[in-house]
Amino acid sequence: MRIAMGADHGGVGLKDDLAEQLRGQGHEVLDLGTNGSDSVDYPDFAHQVAQAILDDRADRGILVCGTGQGMAMAANKVPGVRAGVVSDTFSARMIAEHNDARILCLGARVVGPSLASAIVASYLGASFEGGRHATRVDMIKAIET
Repeated sequence: MRIAMGADHGGVGLKDDLAEQLRGQGHEVLDLGTNGSDSVDYPDFAHQVAQAILDDRADRGILVCGTGQGMAMAANKVPGVRAGVVSDTFSARMIAEHNDARILCLGARVVGPSLASAIVASYLGASFEGGRHATRVDMIKAIET
C-alpha cells in the first residue's frame, strides 16, 4: 500500500517510527515531512498529505501532531478528504470501514508508540464496507458542495 505521511514538530518522532515500521512491512511510504524538531505549522503538512490522496500518489495517509486534532481539522477542510483522529484500534477500523476515511490522524502526546502501531495496523487492515455506509458517505460529500 502507498501511504503518505506528515507530521509537525510534536509528531515527527512518532511519524518516523511508524514510517520505518511500515517500510519494513513492505509498504511504500511517501514522507512529506517535517523531518526535524524545529517548530512548523501543522496545516501545511495536513494539506500536503490530503493532496497526495487526491492526486492518487497515495492510497491512505497518516498525520501526526501533538493531539491529532489540528491535523484532522486541517485535512478535513480539503474537499473530498475524510480524516479521523483516533486513539484506539476499534475506532481506527471503523473510520475505514464505515466512513471511508483515507487519512488517520494520531496524537503523539496521546498514544504511545506501541498503541500507535496497533492503531495503524487496524486502520490499514480495514476496507470500506460500502452498502448503507456508502449512502452516509455520499451525504457527507453532499455537505461539501
